[in-house]
Amino acid sequence: MPPVPSGTVPPGTVVVTSGPAGRLTQTVTAGSHRFTADEPLAGGGQDLGPDPYTLLLAALGTCTAMTLRLYADRKGWPLRGIEVRLRHGRVYREDCEGCEETAGRVEVITRDIVLTGDLDGPQRARLLAIADHCPVHRTLAGPLQVASRLV
Repeated sequence: MPPVPSGTVPPGTVVVTSGPAGRLTQTVTAGSHRFTADEPLAGGGQDLGPDPYTLLLAALGTCTAMTLRLYADRKGWPLRGIEVRLRHGRVYREDCEGCEETAGRVEVITRDIVLTGDLDGPQRARLLAIADHCPVHRTLAGPLQVASRLV
């Protein structure tokens, strides 16, 4: 399959291309959007863009905020603002409660959600529960297969 010319990426497709700027620098094209991803200097990159885990956290954070906004708007709740703070890390199995079925390390994403607005306790609790229903969260938490093939 030949490379996809810029600006012709089909909807729902992301194309990542190695860039000439550095050996780890990548150009990401999604629809009409184009940006750079890279590793930090300490990881052997040139720090020209976010690293892959930062992009993963950004996907989860944006999806969470969008899902909460849509839900609160549909309910007519006075949600003024949403801030989602995310961190990625690893814990070892012996440090992880409920991780008996996983050997070695366990990947952990911590998601702190700040809601502003005149929301009561039950509304805040419901929004916290709704956060787990954002599509990216469900993709990451559910069974996931990545099918790779050479074309």
